[in-house]
Amino acid sequence: MGKSAKLIIGFATGFANGLFGSGGGTILVPSMEKFMKIETHKAHATALAVIFPLSVLSIFFYLRSGQLPWSEVLWISAGGVIGGFLGAKLLNKVKTPWLHKIFGLFMAVAAMKMIMG
Repeated sequence: MGKSAKLIIGFATGFANGLFGSGGGTILVPSMEKFMKIETHKAHATALAVIFPLSVLSIFFYLRSGQLPWSEVLWISAGGVIGGFLGAKLLNKVKTPWLHKIFGLFMAVAAMKMIMG
């Protein structure tokens, strides 16, 4: 896969991350698996590394708009750190077919909640 295709995937990921707060799981992981032929576990781990700088950049824009409720940010971040640590440790223990099923289930439930309101 050429550099321009990777830039397009990066652009779509960054755009979705900035607009919806979601890009790594919804765009980057499936794109890395399908188009870049990156193994599932590596795609998930790579997405986290890519999303971090995108999220930091997005925070600066939201800071300027005053849309960050800091009390919630701190508590949710504390839980996120613990969950992220446990999830990262578990990632390598989950076999690829199950990882796809679990990931797909989370995506389907999130989609249905958004569609149904």
